[in-house]
Amino acid sequence: MSWGMIFVKIYERLIDIVSEDNVVCNKPLKNHTYTKLGGDADYFVTPVTYEQVREVVQFSNVENIPFMLLGNGSNLIIKDGGIRGIVMYLGKLNRIAVDGTKVIAESGALIAEVSRKALGSHLTGLEFACGIPGSVGGALFMNAGAYGGEIKDVLLRATVVDRDGNIKVIEAKDLDLSYRTSNIPQNGYIVLDAEFGLEEGEYESIKAVMDDLAYKRESKQPLEYPTCGSVFKRPPGYFAGKLIQDSGLQGKQIGGAQVSLKHAGFIINKEDASANEYIALIEHVQKVVKEKFGVELEREVRIIGDD
Repeated sequence: MSWGMIFVKIYERLIDIVSEDNVVCNKPLKNHTYTKLGGDADYFVTPVTYEQVREVVQFSNVENIPFMLLGNGSNLIIKDGGIRGIVMYLGKLNRIAVDGTKVIAESGALIAEVSRKALGSHLTGLEFACGIPGSVGGALFMNAGAYGGEIKDVLLRATVVDRDGNIKVIEAKDLDLSYRTSNIPQNGYIVLDAEFGLEEGEYESIKAVMDDLAYKRESKQPLEYPTCGSVFKRPPGYFAGKLIQDSGLQGKQIGGAQVSLKHAGFIINKEDASANEYIALIEHVQKVVKEKFGVELEREVRIIGDD
């Protein structure tokens, strides 16, 4: 069977599972990442039910088709060659519900929207997430955090699909949530929803905290440019942005990618950068900081796809 026939066969099976409206071939991915970088996906699949997620996973396993999950693309660089096989996007699974002091949010909902939903219900605990740009699934994947708060502080449990296509409920304590990491990628879990345990609070007090955090974010971060957010994890005993600034790298540019003049911990897509240029600048920053201070900067941002 020719590759063309195989391609069509895969497409036909995918539309059987999720409908024709929810499968796109050769989909440009740069519009699904905050950096505005990345090539095409062979198949871009958008399930609307948990069962569809499970079926797509099982289909990719049986047919040995490469598979990748795409969240909101906020902490991600996709290489210029794009991604082979199936890219699953859960943006249509975005419902948020409140049950007493619990908030249940589907994977594709934005964690900032969950924070605002909690505010509307006079619930405190998720204020730190009001400016985090990622999805709920992505927030669990990396135990997202900001301004002293982390997902692990409020997560009770998550519903996931495992790599064999089984739907399971996993307690938060069993996800090994720690600084910017979890066991979700190692276990091949796809987060379907998350349940957060919050506390009752005063609306105005919660809103005041969120307004303050929003001001800090907007005044210190280069939100006017495409960026993946904070590029590097915080090295023990240091601040990544300070190390980069003290290395004389603020404003350093490779192609269209630049170390932000507003915050050295961010790299911006200033002038239609390629993924190769963005990655080259990350590696240059790591090299210079290592030479000057002997500190290894570990990436917080994920890099995936083909060159």
